[in-house]
Formats: sequence, structure tokens, C-alpha cells
Amino acid sequence: MEIFYEIKPLRAFLNGKRKNPSSIGLVPTMGALHQGHIELIKASRGQNDLTVCSIYVNPTQFNNAFDLEKYPRTLDSDKEKLEKAGCDVIFAPSNEEMYQGTSQIRFDVGEIGSFWEGEFRPGHFNGVAQVVCKLFNIVQPHRAYFGQKDFQQYKVIEKLVDELQFDIQLTSVPIFREPSGLAMSSRNQRLNESEKEKATVFYQSLLVASELLKKGEQIIAVKDKVRQMCEAKPNVKLEYIEWVDTKNLKPVQNVLAGSVLLIAGYVGEVRLIDNLLLE
Repeated sequence: MEIFYEIKPLRAFLNGKRKNPSSIGLVPTMGALHQGHIELIKASRGQNDLTVCSIYVNPTQFNNAFDLEKYPRTLDSDKEKLEKAGCDVIFAPSNEEMYQGTSQIRFDVGEIGSFWEGEFRPGHFNGVAQVVCKLFNIVQPHRAYFGQKDFQQYKVIEKLVDELQFDIQLTSVPIFREPSGLAMSSRNQRLNESEKEKATVFYQSLLVASELLKKGEQIIAVKDKVRQMCEAKPNVKLEYIEWVDTKNLKPVQNVLAGSVLLIAGYVGEVRLIDNLLLE
């Protein structure tokens, strides 16, 4: 497994590999890796000759300085996990390497990034677009892999690839969950055992909401039920639960096929998101 901290040596290495030719898969991460990330590596290895995993906590996608400061950074253990998983290349740049000064370019990703996460995390999708475009340009992969947990983020990246005409095939890999149902997330490392138990209410809420909607319950009543479930847990705060179309993320009222339930909230100081596809 090769490890690079700078762009030029990574590009030189990858350009040499392209002459074979070989297909390159990219798994962008912010580190603090868990089994969900390893599933992305597995997906890439199954479709490509070479798999690159980036590990970079991108400051421009954080609208909360405290969240950026507390985001777990575990590069040494991440390296061990990736080597065991068969990853070929790690790219772990510094902020100076990735941005080389103050970033002047701003992205407006349009309507699809204006609500839900876009509303509660202003500037977040600008940062996502910045770093993803940089990584796509640096690595120039044939395929890129993202987790379903960040559903809206994936739709924003789809839009980027489409409108900027990146010649990259995107793949969304299903959510990998703890035995309790809690969606695996790097931020889970900030939760103690009691908080992890409380955090399962988000997935439980999605299951309850799904069943109620299938029975014909109105979305307003479903939202009230979910809020009650969350408020029953100490130190749990629901930000939103929304039932939206998978294509444009706009709210739906009576169509189950091709829709998804999105949920976000806090357990203590830690913000978590989850979703459930409805078929």
C-alpha cells in the first residue's frame, strides 16, 4: 500500500499506473474509518484495478468550528484498516496542500442543496463541492464511491458530475449499521455507550415513520410521532424528518416508490443524520 501526502507525487504515481491501462476507484473520506468505509473499499476493489482512499478533514464544509475541532482524527489506525482491507493508495494531504492559501472559488449547487442539510448547515455544500472537485481533478478516477448515509450530499455530487461533465461513474453504497441499527458514522466515536443507545432513536423513528406512511398516515402526523419519540430521550434533539423524492429531494405527500425519509438531529453535542429508502 502506497501513502501520499502531496499532490504531485500522487499524480505521478497514478499516471504511471494508467499506462497499463488500469481502472482507478476513489473512496473520499474524512478518516476515523469504520466498517461502512471498508464496504466502500470493497466495492471499489471489486470494480477497479487500483483503489485510492483519500483521508482529509475538509474545513470548508464545516459550518460549526466546534464540530471541526472535535471531529475524530485517527490516521494511524485508519492506515491499518485500509491495508487490511486491500486498499492500494492512501492520499492524506494537509490543509496547505489542498488549498494553498485562501480559497476564492465558491459553488452554488442550486436548489438541491438549498434545503434540509443546506438549510441547517449553511455553506456545507459549497465546501463539499470544493473538495470533491479537487479530489476528482487530482486523482482522475474512473469510478467514485460514497455512502448512502449522506444521501443529499450524494445527490449534490451527482449534480456536479453531470453539469461539470466529469467522466466518472458514481456509486452509492448502502448504509452499514451497528447491530442496534445505529448508522455507522465517524462522529459515533464521540458518543459514549449511553449516548449511542439514545442515538438509535433516529433509525427507530425512520422505521416507525415508514410503517405509518405505508398505512396512509398523513406526513404531519408522522412528523409529530417522530418528534415525540425523540423528545422522550434525554439530550436528544430532532432537527428535521422529511419525506422526499429521491431525484430532486422535494417533499412528497403520497408516493412511496422512489422516495426517501431523511432525518437529522443531535445527541448531546453530536449531530447525526440517517435515512431510509422507501420502496
